[in-house]
Amino acid sequence: MFQKYYSRFLNQNPDKLHMASHSHHYWPDCTREAMIQYWDDSAKYVDEKWGYIFSQIIPKAQNLIADVLNIENSDLISFAPNTHELDFRLLSALDLRKEIKVLTTDSEYHSFERQIQRLSEWSNIEVVKVPVHPFETFEERFIEKAEENFDFVFFSHVFFNSGLVVKNLEKIVEAHWREDNIVAIDGYHGFMAVPTDLSKLQNKAFYIAGSYKYAQGGEGCCFMVCPQTNLRPLQTGWFAEMDQLDTKEEGQNVTYSKNGLRFAGATIDFSPMYRLISVLELFKKENITVSKIHLYVQKLQKKFYDLLPDEGSISKESLIYQDLDLHGHFLTFQLDSHEEAVSLNKKLKEMGVLVDYRANRIRFGFGIYLKENETFNFLTEVFE
Repeated sequence: MFQKYYSRFLNQNPDKLHMASHSHHYWPDCTREAMIQYWDDSAKYVDEKWGYIFSQIIPKAQNLIADVLNIENSDLISFAPNTHELDFRLLSALDLRKEIKVLTTDSEYHSFERQIQRLSEWSNIEVVKVPVHPFETFEERFIEKAEENFDFVFFSHVFFNSGLVVKNLEKIVEAHWREDNIVAIDGYHGFMAVPTDLSKLQNKAFYIAGSYKYAQGGEGCCFMVCPQTNLRPLQTGWFAEMDQLDTKEEGQNVTYSKNGLRFAGATIDFSPMYRLISVLELFKKENITVSKIHLYVQKLQKKFYDLLPDEGSISKESLIYQDLDLHGHFLTFQLDSHEEAVSLNKKLKEMGVLVDYRANRIRFGFGIYLKENETFNFLTEVFE
């Protein structure tokens, strides 16, 4: 059904069953042409390239992303090579000299976790982490923390180390949002995987995601949907005043663009944005919606789940959460130890099945380039 769009990646890996799409997603064939187009545009426009990119390419990417997320003001989307740059730029919009309270979870991605842990070494920054498990009560427990009035609230839509999905984004944001604080959602494992409507959140929450995983454009193009704001990030670059460069006088105070560019950095490689645009345009042309992608993946997951034994290393019992409707596009199994995860990952790789692991959790991803009639026969060997 969808395999025809991925012929180059599939032909390069004929003897592999790639179940790590949550980590290194295959790219559709159109991304190769997009890379060439970037080179051709660079040759064509030379010194005028920035003007062309900022007037044509960036707005095109913004509009396509806005369509997926159902937001109105596409010019409030900012870009960076990675989410860490956006995370820290957002944190730097706080006055880091003052007392600051940060609320997050114990299951955020490595870069944010590392950064916030480093900041917590300062005596004026307090970091509170709400455990994700037991997941049945996570949203309730996270919302209850709103009584403590945090300056910075950060949580994932889909948690990277489990695949579990937060269903009530609106309820959480409404509980925590104030006019003088920042609420941010890490949407990387949700964007282009789990249907997401930000129409009621676009004026209150920041949403951060990128193209490396389910958007299928590869690394290097991340973005942040920003509310209309007057925040002045301390970490800033020349792109953040791109629309004022011609009129700014030397020595003038640092100014910021009125739109999402206020959170932009500096010179980057725009070829990843070309790749992302090519994928989103392809899907739009072929009417491949996020809902259709999600439904297809859920069918694969249900078939996989039905083949699992009731007990064992990879089993219904070891699946981190039993309700398949609360999983993103990978299933996570909790093993007894890190060593067991390493050993099982090695065994699967020798069988041509590519997955990955985090600590004692092993993750099986489901991309739309997997065939619907996939039998997952390898499971019988794993169970032996």
